[in-house]
Amino acid sequence: MAELSETYVCVPSTERGRGILISGDPKSNSILYCNGRSVIIRYLDRPLEVSIYGEHAYPATVARFSPNGEWIASADVSGTVKIWGVHNNHVLKNEFRVLSGRIDDLQWSADGQRIVASGDGKGKSFVRAFMWDSGSNVGEFDGHSKRVLSCAFKPTRPFRIVTCGEDFLVNFYEGPPFKFKLSHRDHSNFVNCVRFSPDGSKFITVSSDKKGIIFDGKTGERIGQLSSEDGHKGTIYAVSWSPDGKQVLTVSADKSAKIWEISEDGNGKVKKTLACPGSGGVEDMLVGCLWQNDHLVTVSLGGTINLYSASDPDKTPLSLSGHIKSVSSLAVLQGNPIVILSSSYDGVIVRWIQGVGYSGKLQRKDNSQIKSFIAVEEEIVSSGFDNMVRRVSLLEDQCGEAESIDVGGQPKDLSFVHHNPELALISTDSGVVLLRGSKVLSTINLGFAVTASTISPDGSEAIVGAQDGKLHVYSIKGDTLMEETVLEKHRGAISVIRYSPDASMFASGDLNREAVVWDRASREVKLKNMLYHSARINCLAWSPDNTKVATGSLDTCVIIYEISRPASSRVTIKGAHLGGVHGVAFTDEQSLVSAGEDACVRMWKLTPQ
Repeated sequence: MAELSETYVCVPSTERGRGILISGDPKSNSILYCNGRSVIIRYLDRPLEVSIYGEHAYPATVARFSPNGEWIASADVSGTVKIWGVHNNHVLKNEFRVLSGRIDDLQWSADGQRIVASGDGKGKSFVRAFMWDSGSNVGEFDGHSKRVLSCAFKPTRPFRIVTCGEDFLVNFYEGPPFKFKLSHRDHSNFVNCVRFSPDGSKFITVSSDKKGIIFDGKTGERIGQLSSEDGHKGTIYAVSWSPDGKQVLTVSADKSAKIWEISEDGNGKVKKTLACPGSGGVEDMLVGCLWQNDHLVTVSLGGTINLYSASDPDKTPLSLSGHIKSVSSLAVLQGNPIVILSSSYDGVIVRWIQGVGYSGKLQRKDNSQIKSFIAVEEEIVSSGFDNMVRRVSLLEDQCGEAESIDVGGQPKDLSFVHHNPELALISTDSGVVLLRGSKVLSTINLGFAVTASTISPDGSEAIVGAQDGKLHVYSIKGDTLMEETVLEKHRGAISVIRYSPDASMFASGDLNREAVVWDRASREVKLKNMLYHSARINCLAWSPDNTKVATGSLDTCVIIYEISRPASSRVTIKGAHLGGVHGVAFTDEQSLVSAGEDACVRMWKLTPQ
């Protein structure tokens, strides 16, 4: 059996120059956001407890809890809205095609019967309100000529809907059925977000013109604005009201978040500017916010979620972060505590601590892309898409200066000698390169198309996998390779080869979904019929005690085999990562970590069958 014990979850997908509209459920103290095709429910007081909905066929853009907290409506770039249950395995209640383009915002009515969605569409259809159970329209929304970035439903009767967008307009509709009532053109740039106060008496709009304007919730008339004194110096992307409706939180491209006191007459003064952690780079621009119970939540362009206390905003915020893009490789650093490093191809390496979760991103001197990497206690060896291999010393959360080595071709696979990490083997399309430190010992053309490779823990042997499925075993003499034998069993190109920790066995996987465990001394197959994936094998790992092998595949599954038992008695983790598994590693005999296309890292507890 394998049980999910921890999820180190991805952060929200962000886009330069555009805000993201996150939402929450005050009752369960959870927040909702989207990354790729996933909608993530994250509990603010339990960061390792996460629930993920992955049924959208296109990238998801926005999601909201229903007023009773039982349902979630989530939307995607194709204009589809799905309504699904928070509990009972996220059962799908309804699905509607609402707009012909991307949906940017959606809101429920206070009675949970209606939903309004806004975004991009053909012609003039940028907004639609519909019944949540039948999908039938509840109004006409004229008056916008460009994409509508945000919409809001008045939380009290009489119901009203407000919309705003790229045509600089704020439109007010009465209903149901909803009809256009009036329009304001008080902003001189994109209007990014509109939100009603909890009692429905006011609503506020914020814009790329650095202004916030406050309106009467019932009539739609303008009543005041946020003071320019101490105001934002850049685009305001999002706004959120305090539960008592007396304050608002705003975030801006100027990398600051501000709490404003809103007076009865509808004007706002800055009460507090929150000091935002970070190095002050572009990735620290703030693009989303939410005021929920005592939590002030801000989201940066780099995806970092900062949690402040509303009752004590001077307290250092808790930072939660992770990957935005899919995770391409994993490494485990044994010690106390156990540290897991994961990398995504955009060059981000995140440090996680087993049992704790996020522990920081490694600060790299160069931001080159990362295709794969391996790590030991004090060093990382990584390969990019530029024919370079980089060796970097590892100091807590900093990477030292990178030593770049040109290996003359696109690196396919990296491995190093465990007893002497100075010595590394890199494979390229046509052969292998032996490295000692940052020096190339030798470049060997093998005369066949290479797809994977590995070097034995003692540095005496190398195995190279070929496009035709053959495994070539070489002994290493000095800086040259001597071919010993060729093993034929695979029917597809080899994708991965790994020695067992005690070097008595090795395992190989291929693009034709088969894995094989071999005895190193006799070179015979030790475990066969490992044919339970339905797509290519991307990665494999050995348990520290040499008794188990785990394989991860494009089919989203991780399979764990015991060497002493037939392959049919395997343990399968179905749907481990939406889109495919790219990395697996054991942290101990009973704990397995996996990572994949969904930008998440997960920890699994194995229990004896």
